Amino acid sequence: MAVKATKKKASTKVSITPKKTAPTAKVISQGISGKVMVCSGGRYESQANAQIREAIMSGWESVLGEGNVISTNIAGAAAAIEYIKPKIVFSIGSYLPESTYFGEVCQKAKAVGATTIFWATEDPYEQDANYRITDDFDVIFSCDRWGTNFYDHPHVHFLPLAACEKLHYRPIDETIEKNIDVMFCGVAFGSRKDVMRSIHPALSDLNLKIVGPGWGEFGIGFSDARIEKDQLVELYQRSKIVLNLGRSLHFENKRFIIMPSNPGPRTFEAAAAGAMQLFHEDNYAIHDFYERDELPVFSTCYDFKQLLDKYLNNPELILETAKKAQARTLKDHTYSKRIETVLEILKRDGFLD
Repeated sequence: MAVKATKKKASTKVSITPKKTAPTAKVISQGISGKVMVCSGGRYESQANAQIREAIMSGWESVLGEGNVISTNIAGAAAAIEYIKPKIVFSIGSYLPESTYFGEVCQKAKAVGATTIFWATEDPYEQDANYRITDDFDVIFSCDRWGTNFYDHPHVHFLPLAACEKLHYRPIDETIEKNIDVMFCGVAFGSRKDVMRSIHPALSDLNLKIVGPGWGEFGIGFSDARIEKDQLVELYQRSKIVLNLGRSLHFENKRFIIMPSNPGPRTFEAAAAGAMQLFHEDNYAIHDFYERDELPVFSTCYDFKQLLDKYLNNPELILETAKKAQARTLKDHTYSKRIETVLEILKRDGFLD
């Protein structure tokens, strides 16, 4: 179930299909004769995007080697391009802030012969502002499959987010006691609260750990606390079941009101860390990434209770499911795999020799 991006055409939609073979990092990297510069939004970058940038950097380094990848923020990117003369300028993150202007960066990049790429890691929540990048970049990747249809650009591809072996992977430790029945970490957006209210009757008498801004009002087992990445991984290891509730927070998405069409990065990160997840399914996109015995799904309280009954009293099944999801993630859904896909597309479309 590897993800394969397809080039956007006027009469077709981007799809996900299994890849028959995956080129090795050695073969892929032969198309790069210079350095890659990863450019992000600087002081306006959110904490979440900063973590994603670190993971993407690790993906590039795993494919090309640490010495061939440079990270810079948008404030210093133009000057760095003139000095380093990279082969690829790979911009990531948000294009929404008006102060985040990539035009000068792309002009400098094209002056030194670099290919310019933007990976929109906040799609589809900012789509109304995508005009800020469509005229500047040679290639655009969107982390949302449906979002690719709303760019007026000849080279738009679907490239979902992923997990990072270096940052997210943890060996599954079978000796750790799982004393948390159901766990979730994330901001209590309205859509998540709606799901939580719908399944709340099934959570009675369970040991819960639901953390994140906005959850405290739900009572025992719920907390408004924010936790660090290492704490989150520890909670994954101590939890029998980790809830996966999608985000729905739109900043500039009023024109087409595009709904997310594929799982976010937390899905892959949790799986890489060895979590056994129950995924709230509001569309069928998750099945393009994981089988049902790797990542079970629910859409109603009845479905959820059936899964609780199936898994909570069966530690062997929990462990087996977590191992399958982790193996799938490391095989198909890491940032190194995503970077290989990027290089494949650049070669195919004539942006690399």
